[in-house]
Amino acid sequence: MGYQQYGISPQLVERIKLKMKNPAIKEKIKALTQNLTKADLQNSAKVHQLVRSASGILNEKLSSVQEQQLVQFVLAQKIDPNNTFHLIKLWGMFR
Repeated sequence: MGYQQYGISPQLVERIKLKMKNPAIKEKIKALTQNLTKADLQNSAKVHQLVRSASGILNEKLSSVQEQQLVQFVLAQKIDPNNTFHLIKLWGMFR
């Protein structure tokens, strides 16, 4: 698992996946991520803000270390939200 290399615990991922099954939460996260660009996802400050906002929506209390691990993971993936291959690759990591 790619995310485990960044110190992100599988338990955290499972909790978030379970919470994302709630349609109301899913819609809030969709709205948060709706107009993101590749540049946004390579901007450390922007990603940090997104992680904090998403953790608030998901009601997950993240330590500063966990936040930093998530930010580093997102930056390292070089995600282009307009590239279907990138999205499929991410989906495969978290199935």
